Amino acid sequence: MKARGLHNLAGLKAALQQARREAEALAAREREAALREKRERELFATTVGHVQPLPDKQRAHTAPQPPQPEPKQRQRDERAALRETISDEFSVESLLETDEALFYRRPDIGLDVVRKLRRGGWTIQAQIDLHGLRRDEAREQLGAFVRDAVAQGLRCVRVVHGKGLGSPGREPVLKGRVHSWLVQKQEVLAFVQARPAEGGNGALVLLLRAGAG
Repeated sequence: MKARGLHNLAGLKAALQQARREAEALAAREREAALREKRERELFATTVGHVQPLPDKQRAHTAPQPPQPEPKQRQRDERAALRETISDEFSVESLLETDEALFYRRPDIGLDVVRKLRRGGWTIQAQIDLHGLRRDEAREQLGAFVRDAVAQGLRCVRVVHGKGLGSPGREPVLKGRVHSWLVQKQEVLAFVQARPAEGGNGALVLLLRAGAG
């Protein structure tokens, strides 16, 4: 009985020694790993130098916005509508008036407005020069100019159509077209031949309808 007890005590002692050896081996491996990590950090710091972490700006990363489509169809529609509303076949002669110079006024516009327009009673706020343009180009650009001027709230503008000196037969073809186109524009209340300093018979000064700007 005593021999069996000694045998059990020897086995327990051996188990404790084995456990101690395993614990020491584990501790040794952990120390070695810690030293290796320390050496690697020191090597990185020596090679790269001091590193300052960037602050987190909490920025959201979003995909770039695609460019807005160009309103090409709308532009084509506007040009088509412009061609339909301004006719080259419109007869304007009966609507124009003449005293010392040609002028035009709508029926509800008095002669006092025409006289004021001739005297420069309104400041010319914008102008368009139609020199050198083909008929269709001149018509479209004039219509767009009047429409944009009214949208901006302008009241008085100048249209330069030229004197026709460079036209075949020295006839001012574009000048007559411009008269016809302007009479068809509801935004135009009146126009007069420009004063000599403003272009003379090569330009018109227009009074536009208010309240659209």
